[in-house]
Amino acid sequence: MRLNRQTVSAFTCALSAMLVLSSSLADAQDYPTKPIRVVVPLPPGGSNDVLARILAQKMSESFGQPVIVENKPGAAGNIATDFMARAEGDGYTIAIAPNQTVAVNPVLYPKLPFDVLKDLQGISMLGRVPMVLVVSPKVTATTVTALIAQAKANPDKFSYASAGSGSPQHMAAEVFKSMTGVKLTHIPYKGSAPALVDVLGGTVDVMFCPINSALPHIRSGKLRALGSTGTQRLELLPNVPTIAETVPNYESDIWIGMIAPVKTPPAIINKLNAELRRALALPDVQGKLAEQGIYAESSTAADFTKLIATDQKRWAAVIKAANIVPE
Repeated sequence: MRLNRQTVSAFTCALSAMLVLSSSLADAQDYPTKPIRVVVPLPPGGSNDVLARILAQKMSESFGQPVIVENKPGAAGNIATDFMARAEGDGYTIAIAPNQTVAVNPVLYPKLPFDVLKDLQGISMLGRVPMVLVVSPKVTATTVTALIAQAKANPDKFSYASAGSGSPQHMAAEVFKSMTGVKLTHIPYKGSAPALVDVLGGTVDVMFCPINSALPHIRSGKLRALGSTGTQRLELLPNVPTIAETVPNYESDIWIGMIAPVKTPPAIINKLNAELRRALALPDVQGKLAEQGIYAESSTAADFTKLIATDQKRWAAVIKAANIVPE
């Protein structure tokens, strides 16, 4: 039988694809054979860092290889994301990915040297950090309804603090403003800690604050919690309603996932996904995370990649409507 060029070409392509797939499966079967690096785009001590270190320990125990956490803070997380976009796609460099760095920053900063949707891919969702709408002691409102009424009666009188332009706290407040029609003056800070200090001191009136930072001050009576930002009431604050109970369909949590360079083989992504989902299901992991106000949540790699793309569209609309610009 004589073979024409098209037949030979098709056969060659098919053979090449089979060899690539075979090599990928072999790599995944042996993976990992050396230490894995988990990049965290924010400084040590926060929710992202805590999550990374708890999971790194479990991954190391399971894989039999060191899993090293490396913090690369700076430029609102863009330094770490750029590093990841350029990293080797071999499964040995992966990163923690909060929604600010992969869903908000790409639509907030106009000229980034990377494209999250083209250069990176999701491995799994890891968890959510609910936020709480809190007010300073000088604010008399005790409910979300009362705060909305007071803010409408006194336009631009109320201020709100955030960890900076494009931060989850900022986005949560802008969504709240757009859905309720209230006017609040944004006071950006360089991080949550100084923002919270000024709310506690009464310099700023309102803050959408991560639960782990707000809870001690709520329990001590130094802050008043009016509502949580998720779709369900928090176990840690069962008597505090969700904002959605007053403002239907309101939702603005912080989510955190894990990403890898886009060229990382699917078989390795699947192996990492399976390990993360196993670790996140462990009672001791869920307990440690809950103590930090982090609610464990896993997903398929495809679903997490889809979430990143969906949220980019959502936050692009918010940023455009509110005319938010980088600091």
